[in-house]
Formats: sequence, C-alpha cells, structure tokens
Amino acid sequence: MSDSLKDRVREKLLRQRSEDGGRPVQEAEQGDQRLVAIDRDLAVLDQAAEGDKVIEELAAKYWVP
Repeated sequence: MSDSLKDRVREKLLRQRSEDGGRPVQEAEQGDQRLVAIDRDLAVLDQAAEGDKVIEELAAKYWVP
C-alpha cells in the first residue's frame, strides 16, 4: 500500500467502482449515479497535485484513513 494519500484515495475509488459494478461509466446502466460520481471523483483526483485540498476532501468523502 502506498503512503501517498492521493494513491490511497485512488485505490479506494477503484475498489469502490469494482464493488459497485466493475464497469466504467460508459458501460454502466444509465442513471447509475453512484458510478457517475465515482468516475467524476477519479477525474478530479487525477487533476489534483499532491497536497491539494481536494484530495483531503475526497479522502473524507470515501473514508480513507
């Protein structure tokens, strides 16, 4: 497991997506808002620099220690 909070959040989001259907949003049933939110949050995370406040917000949202 990585020590970076950003990496831990990414791992949690990918695990959550897998548990919620395992498919990218493009292949999910329409209206599956949970998968849409997870993919949107992954995109935000990818744009964030290490130490960005959004990483801490996503960690709190997804309960990442």
